[in-house]
Amino acid sequence: MNRVVHFEFAAEEPERAIEFYTKAFGWDFSKWDGGGSPYWMIKTGDSSEMGIDGGMALKVDSLADISNAIMVDSVDDAMIKVTDNGGILISPKINLGDMGTMAYFKDTEGNIFSLFENGK
Repeated sequence: MNRVVHFEFAAEEPERAIEFYTKAFGWDFSKWDGGGSPYWMIKTGDSSEMGIDGGMALKVDSLADISNAIMVDSVDDAMIKVTDNGGILISPKINLGDMGTMAYFKDTEGNIFSLFENGK
């Protein structure tokens, strides 16, 4: 099953967003240095509780303010299925080092999502 495993949102002022979500919901942010652009991993709660964790990026015009990452066995294979069924690739495949690979798409309704393949 291809499940949503990660959410992501963008912020114009990351420090302001970190302060808001930390104070409002108790989320923990940690800077991730694995990519080219500034990125923060977000822990939203204890792993024994229902829910998922996420990430925060700097706001970029080409990507959505909020997106969901869908775990797949192969980004390459899933890219074909997505585009064959009306999805549009909006970013090249991104290598995340040991974490894996991902790519961003628009669905048939214009919603942005990403495919994520775990590093092996």
